[in-house]
Amino acid sequence: MAREAMATIPQQMRTMLNNVSVQVEDFPEDEVVEEMGLESPFDLLGLYRGVNLLDKSVGDSGSLPDTVHLFRRPILDYWAESGEDLREVVAHVIIHEIGHHFGFSDEEMERIEQGRPPRG
Repeated sequence: MAREAMATIPQQMRTMLNNVSVQVEDFPEDEVVEEMGLESPFDLLGLYRGVNLLDKSVGDSGSLPDTVHLFRRPILDYWAESGEDLREVVAHVIIHEIGHHFGFSDEEMERIEQGRPPRG
């Protein structure tokens, strides 16, 4: 499903994702849960780790690849509770986390999802 969701991203944007790795894991690491102040590891469906394109520089070469983490168990739990289509949930999480790669904030992505342009 993650591969299918990635394939729906427009080609122009996909070319800027060459060095982005997508990892599917059961849960976020304990350190992430603590660092983000989450009550439960089920509170996080996905996470972007890396330097967004707006902040990248030539000096960033040699660093670890940017990574989108999908957390399988929290996604499945959300799906079971919400009744939403699982493929749509996975696609939403992937696209949201890739938005961070492009430098969008959570607020900007929410505006885009609501059909309003990002501020700027």
